[in-house]
Amino acid sequence: MLVGTVMVVGLFGVVIPLLPGTALILAAGIGWAVLVAEEGTGRWVVVGVMTALFLAGFALKYALPGRRLSGQLPRQTLLLGGLGALIGFFVLPPFGLLIGGVAGVYLTEARRHGNGPEARRSTVQVLQAVGLGILAELTAGVLMVGTWLAGLALT
Repeated sequence: MLVGTVMVVGLFGVVIPLLPGTALILAAGIGWAVLVAEEGTGRWVVVGVMTALFLAGFALKYALPGRRLSGQLPRQTLLLGGLGALIGFFVLPPFGLLIGGVAGVYLTEARRHGNGPEARRSTVQVLQAVGLGILAELTAGVLMVGTWLAGLALT
């Protein structure tokens, strides 16, 4: 019961940046294999599959947004958006990450193009790319929990 609760908290952590997300799910799976599961190799197969899903989700979380934005926005816009996200994270946790990132991108693009549709379009592009990364990590997290549930039923 406790392992499942920690995994659900991990799923929320994918969306709320204050929590570690899929790393928490993987840690709960490893804890289950070490402390709860019965003897046998099945538990380690479950952990192995969960680890592979974790790594795939982690890679896609960063690769998909980067690929989607490559060549479309200047590097300065992305860097200042990241800086705004970092500042926002500490000023307004946990949602300041999103607010600061959006504000950083919009202000940079507004300075570059003026306060118009071009600045809003760039900001929406960044939000869509980040959303795609979050969706990839959330999918990996759900598959990790599903793997654990299957392992729980089969071991």
